[in-house]
Amino acid sequence: MDPSDDTTLVQQAKAGDEAAFAELVERHQGRVYHHALRLMGSAEDAEEVLQDTFLQVFRNLDRFEERSRFSTWIYRIATNEALMRLRKARRKREVFLEDAFARDGEHAVEQIRDFARSALDDVADTEIRAALDAALAELPEEYRVVFTMRDIDGLTNAEVAEVLEISVPAVKSRLHRSRLYLRDRLSRTFRDSSGADVRSEGRHSG
Repeated sequence: MDPSDDTTLVQQAKAGDEAAFAELVERHQGRVYHHALRLMGSAEDAEEVLQDTFLQVFRNLDRFEERSRFSTWIYRIATNEALMRLRKARRKREVFLEDAFARDGEHAVEQIRDFARSALDDVADTEIRAALDAALAELPEEYRVVFTMRDIDGLTNAEVAEVLEISVPAVKSRLHRSRLYLRDRLSRTFRDSSGADVRSEGRHSG
């Protein structure tokens, strides 16, 4: 997706070109929806976030000063809409990450990042996808949104910092902690599942 094309469409939309705005919606609605879905955990809630996001974009397009990428601006609006809904519904669940922090290691961090990406690419593997979604849902919002944007949506640390209006070191810290927690959580999930399978086979054999 060429950011320069967005710039042209934004300028046309600001001038009242409805077709240009419709094209912007078409270009970005898929990523916004999936971003909202991972944050909200519900297709219905994600649809509402999507609608409210583009309503805000439509209402405030004239205020977009084009100093940042249009996609970054949309991510900021969508993220704020999602977090506002999550906080209002009191869905935030506390997760204690200290145990995971103690088991650090660059190789393991790379593994969970690669695992997350491959899991999302392989939509046929519903077991892995469900486990990742469940683990993501356990993360506090500030960690979940950073992991989602950085390791799943592919934004840079600087872009995530710009969207969330926090520092790059804060992004790195939250990303590091979320990766460690997810690595630990997914390892336990599949270890427990494997153990259950072995026990089940043992009961039925002989």
